Amino acid sequence: MTTTREIFTIWMKSLICNSNGCTVYDSSGQIIYRIDNYESKCSDEVFLMDLRGRVLFTIIRKKLGVFGHWEGYKSNGSKQEQEKPWFRVRKPCRILKGNSPCKVTVAWDKNHTDYYRIEGFAGKSACKIVDHAGRLVAEVKQKHSTSGVVLGNDVLSLVVEPNTDHSLITGLVVVYGLINHSL
Repeated sequence: MTTTREIFTIWMKSLICNSNGCTVYDSSGQIIYRIDNYESKCSDEVFLMDLRGRVLFTIIRKKLGVFGHWEGYKSNGSKQEQEKPWFRVRKPCRILKGNSPCKVTVAWDKNHTDYYRIEGFAGKSACKIVDHAGRLVAEVKQKHSTSGVVLGNDVLSLVVEPNTDHSLITGLVVVYGLINHSL
């Protein structure tokens, strides 16, 4: 978390050969997060790790008919923390196509819960994450080079507003990619 707006680059490729995932770089080109899905594309379990491969949290898909959801569990070694999800993302009903927002609940602790929405378009990587009051928290869009050239569909720019947890936002972007079958 920082007090200034930050821009990250997301490359929708895993650093591990024959694996699915993505890599997140900071504005100076350093890897800060990697997401690996060792099984198949759109797996039911994905890991958000730091550069050294330490799992920061695990994202698990929960299937409940047409109303499935994703849960993110912090991986700090405490079994008690792993039993309770840190965040939950409910995807829109499959019947409602288009740009229905995903609903996000983040439980920081027993007394502090935040609510967000992921607004995007089905099948697209671009999205916005807004808080319960409608304020922009983060935005993902296709990356452009400094000369204005649009990079490939697998290179995205993530702009995160100040005072926002980067790992949480990265986790939400990963869930959005899983929902849209791009990760």
